[in-house]
Amino acid sequence: MGVSGGAGPAIEVTGLHKDYGDRRVLRGVDLAVERGEVFALLGPNGAGKTTTVEILEGYRPASRGTVRVLGFDPSEHPHEMRQRTGVVLQECGFPLHLRVGELLDAWRGYYRRPRPMAELLAVVELQAEVDTLVRKLSGGQRRRLDFALALAGDPDLIFLDEPTTGFDPEARRRCWSAIENLRDLGKTIVLTTHYLDEAERLADRVAILDGGRIRATGTPSELAEQSGLPPRMELVQPSLEEVYLQLVGSAEGITS
Repeated sequence: MGVSGGAGPAIEVTGLHKDYGDRRVLRGVDLAVERGEVFALLGPNGAGKTTTVEILEGYRPASRGTVRVLGFDPSEHPHEMRQRTGVVLQECGFPLHLRVGELLDAWRGYYRRPRPMAELLAVVELQAEVDTLVRKLSGGQRRRLDFALALAGDPDLIFLDEPTTGFDPEARRRCWSAIENLRDLGKTIVLTTHYLDEAERLADRVAILDGGRIRATGTPSELAEQSGLPPRMELVQPSLEEVYLQLVGSAEGITS
């Protein structure tokens, strides 16, 4: 299949399986991510989140099933994937001797149509740190620099893997602001996180993955309605955390 333009969902996955020898990690995952939305993929450790995201990023082949990212199979178009997607890993390394602006400028050189430096700094709120050495940045500032590097090629789709793990509340809020800025730019974002308040705050839609299968998909409000959990006394819907725990805690054991 050829490389697609801008039509259709950003991600379409049908019947996705992934096996490692006789161990089955993904067991028929179906999901779709619309262009311009923040989509959170949630699940306990070992649910298959990392495997799913690595297949979507083109770093790992599927055993069976159909995967389309921006209209093409990521495993067949690795160069196009690098040009049109950005990835923020849970842990990233930096050349600490460079200044923020120097690092961003070098990173922009890898892409055909890089985003202007001033826009990158504004989106992640690092304008004042442009001449600061990377080694002198705080943990939260380095995480926002991760975001800027992922945006350097002006990607259509961005993968965020546990973007605020280990952050203090203020740093988390600054990163949330950066993610909301990305949404305002019309970027499609796939977010994995263990912080359910983070998913509830940022995500337009959520998929809960457990035992290699999608247990539920929808907006946080839709999942609350579907859960059957009663509203609180103040007549508000159950939280996404309650829905998540009900779905994961009630999942039946699945054997290979």
